[in-house]
Amino acid sequence: MAQTLPNYKNAIFTLFIFLHLLDAQSHQFSRKLSPEPLGFKNQKLTHLHFYFHDTVTGDHPTAFPVARASITNTSSTLFGLVMVVDDPLTVGPELTSKIVGRAQGMYASASLNDIGLLMNLNYVFVEGEYNGSTLSILGSNHVFSKVRELPIVGGSGAFRFARGYALAKTYSFNTTSGDAVVEYNVYVQHY
Repeated sequence: MAQTLPNYKNAIFTLFIFLHLLDAQSHQFSRKLSPEPLGFKNQKLTHLHFYFHDTVTGDHPTAFPVARASITNTSSTLFGLVMVVDDPLTVGPELTSKIVGRAQGMYASASLNDIGLLMNLNYVFVEGEYNGSTLSILGSNHVFSKVRELPIVGGSGAFRFARGYALAKTYSFNTTSGDAVVEYNVYVQHY
């Protein structure tokens, strides 16, 4: 029995050191990982095409003003206006065409010299293999340019680690109401 007692103490000591090292590892700030166990083996390039319906008037608007600067009402560019949106994304330019997702987020008039919007949106998809996945857009949108390029800065679900760009082209714009339909061609790399 005298011989097993020191082995018992060694085992407890070894277990204590192992648990301490394990605990120390769990509090690490960073560590290198292999992408394969997370399923990141083959990068894909996907093209998405849809129409964004920004409705600011009528019985069922999808974009609402939530803030204005003191200059907004006298600014020719509506500088300082912030809008929160939940706009439908459809297969075709008609609002009655199949909905493939929603553009949820906000945009703000951020230019004193032209209609330039800061776009901060998530495209939340509800159709097909991308149902439940999102793409995040953050960038500048000078709405009177023929084609605007907006960066894809991330995503979730099927679009984890996404990066790419979206090309926005105005399909229709009602100068009286401010309602717009914008055609989007999105090119995104993801795993």
